[in-house]
Amino acid sequence: MANNEESRGLKSLFDWFANRRKSGSTSLERQEREIADGLWHKCSKCSVLTYTKDLKANQMVCSECGHHNRVDSDERIRQLIDNNTWKPLDEHLRPTDPLEFRDRKLYSDRLREIQEKIGLIDAVKTGLGQINGLPIALAVMDFRFMGGSMGSVVGEKITRMIEQATQRRYPVVIVCTSGGARMQEGMLSLMQMAKISAALQRHKDARLLYIPVLTNPTTGGVTASFAMLGDIILAEPKATIGFAGRRVIEQTLREKLPDNFQTAEDLLLHGFVDDIVPRTQLKNTLTQLIALHQPVLTTPHMVLWETMSLTSTAAE
Repeated sequence: MANNEESRGLKSLFDWFANRRKSGSTSLERQEREIADGLWHKCSKCSVLTYTKDLKANQMVCSECGHHNRVDSDERIRQLIDNNTWKPLDEHLRPTDPLEFRDRKLYSDRLREIQEKIGLIDAVKTGLGQINGLPIALAVMDFRFMGGSMGSVVGEKITRMIEQATQRRYPVVIVCTSGGARMQEGMLSLMQMAKISAALQRHKDARLLYIPVLTNPTTGGVTASFAMLGDIILAEPKATIGFAGRRVIEQTLREKLPDNFQTAEDLLLHGFVDDIVPRTQLKNTLTQLIALHQPVLTTPHMVLWETMSLTSTAAE
């Protein structure tokens, strides 16, 4: 009899723990579901939960550890460009499949799938706008589109944007994030490096400003061309910047690379980057740099003073 009561007591105790475990898992599922709904964001570096609305207000920078979360091209444009001043350029340009490239699937199918998934035509958005009232030509790369790879459309859009800026005498800012040239377009993608670089040289010959902003990651053919051709090169904190990948370099050199290798901080130390600017300060920093490099307009009073000075010098 006593054994039966003890067994019933143990059984009820097991049932109680089982119910607690079940209710705990339910609450955990509910919590995960709430996080998945987008109310909260868990930092990938410090694991702190942040209210998503507050994170967006801080430009997707973790207020606890300063980690810069990746942002898309639309969000970047909203962060930098004044309201109601953005005028997109060459939105009609669409990528094609000139090589009829195929790996596990057709390149044309990959393009169609990614376009439908994220709503972008290709990996860059270009346009004209104002930054704190100053005119600017801006290109923003988007890593969501095939790793921000540089194909023919990316090169053509950036080149046309630079040519527009040169004609209008606007400064150029390119926000870079890319895995490099797009392998599915072969040599055609590599040609974009020279095409963009030539347009930037003409922009420089016109004595106009170009500022690249290197974000995480900026690698491959983008780093080997327009990302490193700026008059002033800025980078976001902790951004990975390089040409070949870390693993490839280690296998080639047969050496272990330092932990900070190919980071923005390491490149700043070695003179490849001019400054590291947190995202929350980027708009004001760009405004100051552009304002300092505005062409000086000669006023009538200055012209008159210069004429009088020349006349008096000639008389002497």
